[in-house]
Amino acid sequence: MDIREILAINLRKLRQARGLSQEELAHRAEIDRTYISALERSVYAAGIDVVDRLARSLGVEAADLLTRPPPKKKTRGQAL
Repeated sequence: MDIREILAINLRKLRQARGLSQEELAHRAEIDRTYISALERSVYAAGIDVVDRLARSLGVEAADLLTRPPPKKKTRGQAL
């Protein structure tokens, strides 16, 4: 998983956990909504300033957006 995918997963998860639409997050972070969408789809690599604005708007540290999510636990019967 590359850094774009990590950002995409964390950004979407945190945005949804706070009940924000892409449009509302974009407004709070002063970023275009289509850019938020592209980040969540791993289309673009965000600059450090954008990561910081997104983090502040979500009430987290920038590092939280770039931290690799824990691996999913395997369940019985699931292929390795």
